[in-house]
Amino acid sequence: MTKIKICGLKRLEDIEIINKYKPDYIGFVFADSKRKVTHELAGQMKENLDSSIISVGVFVDADIDEILKLYRDDVIDIAQLHGRESEEYINKLKQKSNYQLKIINAIEMSDKKDLKAYENSIADYLLLDSGKGSGKTFDWRLIRKDLKKEFFLAGGLNAQNISQAITEFNPYAVDLSSSLETNGYKDELKIKEVMEAINE
Repeated sequence: MTKIKICGLKRLEDIEIINKYKPDYIGFVFADSKRKVTHELAGQMKENLDSSIISVGVFVDADIDEILKLYRDDVIDIAQLHGRESEEYINKLKQKSNYQLKIINAIEMSDKKDLKAYENSIADYLLLDSGKGSGKTFDWRLIRKDLKKEFFLAGGLNAQNISQAITEFNPYAVDLSSSLETNGYKDELKIKEVMEAINE
């Protein structure tokens, strides 16, 4: 069963909606973005989050100690890396967390990207995306059907195309954000619609 991640939560009201529909993962953005949240707000949201839902912190070339502090303070369970983080950086994050912190390595998909190069990454998952929260789909033909590492599929997914994406590529998880918003805020009706589409 493909898992679902809803990213870019930034209000306590968002957590109320999330707890109602229970996706598998949620994302807090700590990188510069219109969805960026403070450590304090993310902590409040995590305290109110249903304990069955896994929280992911989204970072771009962040200081390793910032990520580890959020992890040790139980604000995030997983780190999602969207910058130019090297294998050495990922390895250091793993070592400093006693190999407890799981890592999602985001890949900006293009014709030049060879996914095979990422299959042996120490990261736990890949995330295939069109860009940093661009809200647009990339050319899905670039996805290798024999990709050995489990991956999150992101970029322009919505209630209309999500069933096709799951059927064709069987991703470990799908990741949505902007398609679930109205005027920049998470919209309960859109979340309900996409959760129903996935559960079908």
